[in-house]
Amino acid sequence: MILKITEFIIYSSLIVLISKYILVETLRKLAENLNLKPKTVGNISGYATSIPEFLTVSISSINGLIDTSIFNIVSSNVINLIQYLASIILNKNRKAFANQAIKIDFILVLITILIPIFLLWNNIEMDLNFVPIFLILYALFSYLNSNANKIYLEKENKEIENKIEEEGKKEKGNTRKTFLYTIILITAGVFLYLIGELLGNTLDYLYNEFHIPQVIIGILLGLITSIPELITFFESQKYYKKQKNKMLGVIEATNNLLTSNILNLFLIQSIGITIYTIIY
Repeated sequence: MILKITEFIIYSSLIVLISKYILVETLRKLAENLNLKPKTVGNISGYATSIPEFLTVSISSINGLIDTSIFNIVSSNVINLIQYLASIILNKNRKAFANQAIKIDFILVLITILIPIFLLWNNIEMDLNFVPIFLILYALFSYLNSNANKIYLEKENKEIENKIEEEGKKEKGNTRKTFLYTIILITAGVFLYLIGELLGNTLDYLYNEFHIPQVIIGILLGLITSIPELITFFESQKYYKKQKNKMLGVIEATNNLLTSNILNLFLIQSIGITIYTIIY
């Protein structure tokens, strides 16, 4: 059992390390190379940092551990929010919550936590009927986030557009860098998939041989797969603090949080439910 738990820790840690030091770092460089806005960078980071959840939820569902995948998502979304708040407080960016766009995004994040908790509390099974509902909610939340940023961050958006225009004139012909970063991202994705397969085998063994409850495995996975978000929350605010524009760091971190949470609950959970239903 000790050997399998050690394997679980090693494979999970590798997923986190690859996500942090290769996936997230490369995405940051790609974003800078393409002069992307903080909101866009935050959204991309949200997709990147949700890859560990996508792998663990898919693998859990393939192995018939649907409860593990559900508790993985719930714990990930809760931990993401705690980490986000910690990064805001420690970076002394609480004033950013006065902005209406940040408030709206924060409320949407809370909903992504309350929905699964309500379903679990009332013993409502997440089956295939929830998939179309989740997909509609994903589109709705994305729409609300996009419009809130356009309406209530007008000043910041204009500043960013001016900066991008200036830097765009200085930086040209970076096609090679874009190609290199894309190759690195694809390679990282392949390694994550291979490690995910090994993690899935370990999860299956722990559940079937040692009868470790799925809720425990799910929460452990939630803790581990939320580490990339913790890193990106702090790094985004640190990056823009150096440029003397804390608000942009909060915008990026907030969009990272919201994108990650709605992906986890509405898309990744839907994938897990679909896989489980097809197989079992």
